[in-house]
Amino acid sequence: MTGEFVARMEDVLELYAEPLDETRPVVCTDELSKELHGQVTEPIPPQPGQPTKEDYEYKRNGTANLFVLLCPLLGWRHLEMTSRRGYQEFAQLMKALVDVFFPKASVIRVVLDNLNTHVLGALYETFPPEEARRIARRLEFHYTPKHGSWLNMAEMEFSVLGRQCLDRRIASAQELAKEVAAWQERRNAARTQINWTFRVADARKKLHWIYPS
Repeated sequence: MTGEFVARMEDVLELYAEPLDETRPVVCTDELSKELHGQVTEPIPPQPGQPTKEDYEYKRNGTANLFVLLCPLLGWRHLEMTSRRGYQEFAQLMKALVDVFFPKASVIRVVLDNLNTHVLGALYETFPPEEARRIARRLEFHYTPKHGSWLNMAEMEFSVLGRQCLDRRIASAQELAKEVAAWQERRNAARTQINWTFRVADARKKLHWIYPS
């Protein structure tokens, strides 16, 4: 349904066009599954003019799930590693967003995709109803369109993470957590921001064909 796509797209684009308001921050969230691969044989260390050499075979060590919280205008991000993805993991992330990361915000506008666990109902699956409602009052969900997850800046952050940190074999959850934490610390120390310039007016001009006629 093109009208629904357009409505959600313009909603997210309007959020991105707003100036920073720390009482009502915009935070993008997404999750990524990372396969853990160990070495079958010890890699050959790099030599002058030669990179490290490793066997094409690897040992499967399961998977880990990575959540990201990204506030683009603050140049802040937080990555959380979990053993699985589900209602409880998402609910715990939202609780931390409200109570730990933005405790002074009146409401947090969250940009997220349409995964079935990305719902306020996850809070009620995890916490007593009074606690679930307390957290829910501080959250305002803004969903990207189906097949429009490119509108979530958290995907861009994961793309950078993939190129700078994850594009190699990582053998264990402990190693993954250590590497991701170091990457996060560097990005936050530099207050690396995402400068989103695509606006509603641009969408109406450049994507005019998706608008209902």
